Amino acid sequence: MTTTTTPPNTDASGVSHGSGSGQDGQQRRKPAVDTRVKALRRFALSITAFTVVGHLVLGFEQSPITPIVALLVSYATALLFEWLDSWAREATPEYAGGRGALMVFLLPPHITALACAMLLYGNSSMWPYIFAVVVANTTKYAVRVRLRGKLRHVLNPSNAGIAITLVLFPWVGIAPPYHFTNDVTGAIDWLVPLGILMLGTMLNAKLTGKLPLILAWAGGFVAQAVLRWLILDHSLAAALLPVTGVAFILYTNYMITDPGTTPVKTRNQVVFGLVTAAIYGILVVYGVVFGLFFALVITCALRGVVLVAEARSGRLGAGFRERLTHHLTPATARATAPAAPGSRGGRL
Repeated sequence: MTTTTTPPNTDASGVSHGSGSGQDGQQRRKPAVDTRVKALRRFALSITAFTVVGHLVLGFEQSPITPIVALLVSYATALLFEWLDSWAREATPEYAGGRGALMVFLLPPHITALACAMLLYGNSSMWPYIFAVVVANTTKYAVRVRLRGKLRHVLNPSNAGIAITLVLFPWVGIAPPYHFTNDVTGAIDWLVPLGILMLGTMLNAKLTGKLPLILAWAGGFVAQAVLRWLILDHSLAAALLPVTGVAFILYTNYMITDPGTTPVKTRNQVVFGLVTAAIYGILVVYGVVFGLFFALVITCALRGVVLVAEARSGRLGAGFRERLTHHLTPATARATAPAAPGSRGGRL
């Protein structure tokens, strides 16, 4: 039998409280920084700043009221869906616990709203943006898998909302390429995408850990362009042209790297990026427009299928071992049990 002892000047959790009690100069352990929350804050700050600069300086095509309406709708639907979900599961809502918890909960719907408002173009109608935001927040609750006892959403919310809107409303499109640098000329045309690329790369390198995914996606995109050029005689310049646009940089650094719907392990990230690029190439070959968004939806869905299959195979394996152990006879259990030291031949 073993016993667990608590070192001096520590509590039951093992956190040290210093060498004295009641002293002003005692050192306390700082709480661990949640990198997920930190990344969400950086993402939210970046997309908010880009939206403001885009409408004031760069010349975004949408009405300035579009991101405001999208934000209000996204906040309302996210809070409503979380309340309904927690009520159905008899659980505590994520936004409960004070102002801090509420602010953290609203970060993902904030990013989703501004992404839909920035990347979609619905002419003078506001409804496509509202629809995309509602669908995006809905997918977080409607398309989930259970992993290690917890429900996790599978689809990238912003991307799913945009893709479904494009499918259901053919007259809605993606913001045109010139949209992101519409009112600027000269060196600023180059500085805008360069700045987005540098900030996005730094964010993903320090906080999300998605650089392997980004590199795999970018390498796979170039590979599918070269293969289309060699096999199908497509124009190589035209196939590589999307890489030079701001939309591609935003997609690569802020869309495909969503921490909640992409793998964590390096190998799985590489597979995820390569599969997305391969599906994009196939969609282009068959003449499907807006292939970036559809490729990511398909890849996320395939990953969800794999996660479900792995979870079920794990449960089946555990159930088989439990049944096997349950049906062992006492004699079989003794025969399969390891021999005690000194029991062989009656000698020590």
